[in-house]
Amino acid sequence: MSLLSVQNLSLSIHSFDILHDVTFTVDTGEIVAITGESGSGKSMTALAAMQLLPQGARTKGRILLGDDDITTWSESALCDLRGNDIGMVFQEPMTALNPVKTIGDQVAETILIHERTSKAAAHKRAAETLERVGLPNARFPLSRFPHELSGGQRQRVVIAMAIALRPRLLIADEPTTADLLRGMQHPYTKMLFAASAHEVTLPDTPATDTLLEVKGVSRDYRTPRQTLFGKPGTFRAVNNVSFSL
Repeated sequence: MSLLSVQNLSLSIHSFDILHDVTFTVDTGEIVAITGESGSGKSMTALAAMQLLPQGARTKGRILLGDDDITTWSESALCDLRGNDIGMVFQEPMTALNPVKTIGDQVAETILIHERTSKAAAHKRAAETLERVGLPNARFPLSRFPHELSGGQRQRVVIAMAIALRPRLLIADEPTTADLLRGMQHPYTKMLFAASAHEVTLPDTPATDTLLEVKGVSRDYRTPRQTLFGKPGTFRAVNNVSFSL
């Protein structure tokens, strides 16, 4: 029995057909990559597996998590499923994260929704989960807001939210392609990579005056106080950078 089995899934939004008879399986411990050009329906397939579809969406086919066809489930049952059994890493962290909530609150919220535990215990687990994804509390306190992090760091927060409850299935929208490059099997995938393998030779550019020159630039950000009357700390994000264009 597969962990996830998508069988003849078709999806339309209002009068537009998006997916046509999509079929694949994911076994426990297996990594499956869905590859295609922009607009081919990759994200919509991922959202369908979570039953997070936009208004006006209609589906045909079956989506089995184990033996259960989740397309027949109620929204309340699906809310219990999301986070507990299926976690999702969304493509754009700034739309997946709440800008007015701290990263600690957002990771802890996943735990508090699904488990009967105290807020302090949830925040302790949130800190442990954030450390697992490379954001240790000593450098990235739970009190930070998303805008205080880089794009890559925000993506790690989204990953922490997805894995906080150790779900059986993890779905990542637009992850890195490094596993893909070693194991291309489908002819369509090979065709896409062959089409992108062409080389471009740029013409020599004439010598010109410097348009932009940056010398020794550093940038510090203020970090929150550790005590009520303590001084704010600083975090150096850019250290002595120089370049010219």
